[in-house]
Amino acid sequence: MATAAGKAANASRADSDLEADIRQLKADIEKLTKQLAKTGEHGYGTARRAATEGVEQLRAQGEAAFDTLRSNAKDLEAQVVASVREKPVTSLAIAAGVGFLFALLARR
Repeated sequence: MATAAGKAANASRADSDLEADIRQLKADIEKLTKQLAKTGEHGYGTARRAATEGVEQLRAQGEAAFDTLRSNAKDLEAQVVASVREKPVTSLAIAAGVGFLFALLARR
C-alpha cells in the first residue's frame, strides 16, 4: 500500500507541476501578446512618421521646382519684352507668321 500512496502522491505532484506550468505558459502568452501589441503600435507610429516626412519632403521639392519654373518664366518674359521693344516691327511680323501657321494647322 505504501507504493500506491507514493504513486498517488507523485501523480498529485505531477498534476500540480503541470497546472503550474500551464499557468506560467498562459502568463507568458499574455506578456507576449502585450509586447506584440506595443510593437505593432510602435511600427504603425514609425511608418506614419516616415510617410509624413516623405510627404513634407516631396512638398518642399515641388515648391522648389515651381519657384524655379516661375523664375524661368519671368526671365523669358523679360527677354521677350526687351526683344519687342528693340524691334517692334520684326516682332509683329513674327507674331503674324506664327498666327498664320496656327490657323493653317487648326483647319486640318
